[in-house]
Amino acid sequence: MHNFNPIGRTNNLVVQEYENEVLVYDLTDHRAMSLNETSARVWRACDGQKSVSDIAGEIGNEGITLLALSELKKAKLIDANAPEIAKFEGMPRREAIKRIGMTSLIALPIIASLAAPTAAQTQSACGQANNRPSNCPCTADADCASNRCLGGGGNPRCQ
Repeated sequence: MHNFNPIGRTNNLVVQEYENEVLVYDLTDHRAMSLNETSARVWRACDGQKSVSDIAGEIGNEGITLLALSELKKAKLIDANAPEIAKFEGMPRREAIKRIGMTSLIALPIIASLAAPTAAQTQSACGQANNRPSNCPCTADADCASNRCLGGGGNPRCQ
């Protein structure tokens, strides 16, 4: 088994823990990721004090631990200087799953990338107050570029 102590990356990350998963937003790459329970357990165990063997002992399966470490390294969630995880490094995920065995399928580590919009993408077409084009919601004349907020039927819109 591998003789290094992986260190989970914590800098420039926003982490939100839930019951069975961890959501991680990477402020450097502007990527959002969802770690399932297995991946999250392995990532949390990467404290620089535990060896890969220790982590595998906690997880209960060497193959799953090595696959999780490989996936965490690809996701840039463990120390970039960690040695290659030879057993699964560069191997297609499907082949790695075959090697681990279908009996362990429920515990497979999964890191799902989520779409995270940029700041520009989050801007509404209606823009900010005082500059909204016609047909955008408004609460007062000053909200609209036309300076005319007309409310018909409880749904005021810029004209």
